[in-house]
Amino acid sequence: MKFETYPFEKLTQLLADVEPNADYAPMSLTIGEPQFETPAFIRRTLCDAAALLNKYPKTAGEAYLREAMRGYMRVRFGLELEEDQLIPSFGTRELLFNFPQFLLHEIDDPVMAFPNPFYQIYEGAAIASRARIIHLDLTPENGFQPPMDEEALAACDLVILNTPNNPTASVMPFEKMVEWVRLALKHDFVLLNDECYIDLWLERPLPSILEASIAAGNPEFRNVLAINSASKRSSAPGLRSGFIAGDREILAAYLRYRTYVGCASPLPLQRAAAAAWGDQAHVEAFREKYRRNFELAREFLGVEAPEATFYIWLEVGDELAFTRELYRRYNLKVLPGSFLGREGIGSGFVRLALVYEEEPMREALERLADFRDDEF
Repeated sequence: MKFETYPFEKLTQLLADVEPNADYAPMSLTIGEPQFETPAFIRRTLCDAAALLNKYPKTAGEAYLREAMRGYMRVRFGLELEEDQLIPSFGTRELLFNFPQFLLHEIDDPVMAFPNPFYQIYEGAAIASRARIIHLDLTPENGFQPPMDEEALAACDLVILNTPNNPTASVMPFEKMVEWVRLALKHDFVLLNDECYIDLWLERPLPSILEASIAAGNPEFRNVLAINSASKRSSAPGLRSGFIAGDREILAAYLRYRTYVGCASPLPLQRAAAAAWGDQAHVEAFREKYRRNFELAREFLGVEAPEATFYIWLEVGDELAFTRELYRRYNLKVLPGSFLGREGIGSGFVRLALVYEEEPMREALERLADFRDDEF
């Protein structure tokens, strides 16, 4: 298999011959990893469950974890899921990589569509599945919304959406989500929404694709799936807790497949994950931190906050020259948008991850503002 170089490796290559200004401490806004402490109650639960390391975990996840996740779906979205409509996963990266391979394995010449720019695991999964890729280009002209080319989409076997979106921070209107569900039913492709940023809303809660499925007259979620993760919402990327929910027939076969994958979460992590999914108050505390960071971004960069995520998709012109020169003058790393897209999509933008506490965030944004005030 021939995979593309990962964006962060490309960044290392881009900056390899640049000598950063040693007058500034190194800072990076490149990786979407929350830098806040994981809440104490999650860490305590993990420690208290350490004795469970002497037991093998079940592929399907323990009952208490599945119940906590279904409880989250009930409280957060008003969705009453049955036992066979949700499977816990070891984070969502493994899920996004192996689920397309499972789904597309028996299909000759499979076709997979996903947004462009994108989280690179989507592309890796398509390559591993030997799938033809259709890029759904997100551009300023379409408001960073995936286009609905029905003629092209009719050939698809799997379509991945990502709203709220990484890297553009765009949010799909609910009515458009309903249209996507109807299109999946009409052309019989599987529609999966990556909802890992769905709890990082700033003003109002955002709906799940499963709610859109119900609104489209598809309460059994045929052909429709959602994935979610505790990494962003709970500032716990090391917890590796995610799930996939929706179409029970697809999930029944996928659960059998997962038995052979060997990606069950260790029991202490499952205990801590159940505590995280069962509590919503700590997520609001993190949302408040992100609100403050976006206020700082407006103050220093003059940009408006998105509806959700912790990203700014900043238009800068030549994004490669911008990234190199910012690093040289201010010892600050950002991620060029072209590293996240294909066929020129993402060029002219950099992605900023506002994932720090207020004071380091202020310093990073002040450096960016000073750099933009320079003659670049």
